Amino acid sequence: MTSRQIAQLLSNASDWLVTVDPHLHRHGSLAEIYRIPTRVVHAASLISRWIKMHVPKPFVIGPDSESEQWVAAVAKDSGAPYAVLQKVRRGDRDVEISAASLPDLDGRTPVLVDDIISSGRTMIAAVRLIVNREALTPVCVAVHGLFADHSDQILARAGARVVTSNSIPTQPTALTWRKPWETRSVSFLS
Repeated sequence: MTSRQIAQLLSNASDWLVTVDPHLHRHGSLAEIYRIPTRVVHAASLISRWIKMHVPKPFVIGPDSESEQWVAAVAKDSGAPYAVLQKVRRGDRDVEISAASLPDLDGRTPVLVDDIISSGRTMIAAVRLIVNREALTPVCVAVHGLFADHSDQILARAGARVVTSNSIPTQPTALTWRKPWETRSVSFLS
């Protein structure tokens, strides 16, 4: 369904809506599509706090231009440098990532930040690019982890540690622990 159809459905069934970092790339605000009062809360400061506690010497990276709003806020709050990669999308599951703007990370841990990991193709392409350039294990942090087609497991096999909020319940089979990489849902939203 499109976002307008979901908004109509929820507006007919609810009195109000609070959501965490909605995927609004095609709309300026929820008020454009909802007829009920809405409120958006942001996870950037909580992600920054998690990074400060769990990632030594982070370098925050956005996998595409759409992620820049989260990446800039997370980098600022965590006191880390950041860069945004370039993406060419040829289809839902066909993406190409370029790191032309990515400087040498100087021993910093690459932390890829985005709002959502759905099919995971953008994050997978970014992780493969980073793994080929750097020796340190990248960390993928997303607000919402859908993990369609076992993309969490593909990311782990590609060499990443994956961490998402608990905003979307995940099947226990998708939360597999691997050494040295982890695919994990954490409560940085609570």
